Amino acid sequence: MSQYPTVECPTCGAPVEWSPESLFRPFCSDRCKLIDLGAWASEEHKIPVAPDAEDEMFSGDFEPRHH
Repeated sequence: MSQYPTVECPTCGAPVEWSPESLFRPFCSDRCKLIDLGAWASEEHKIPVAPDAEDEMFSGDFEPRHH
């Protein structure tokens, strides 16, 4: 039995051993890693935030935005 846990690749679901030898972990390959990166870049994946969160966060640093 391996001393490292096995996780599922977030892109394709293939089993990936979480070990130093698994260079692309948690992904099974460079291809799956790049597919996931592309999904973030095209905004298919998003972190949910309130609609005005950015405005509130930087409201004192910049001039008000005009919509």
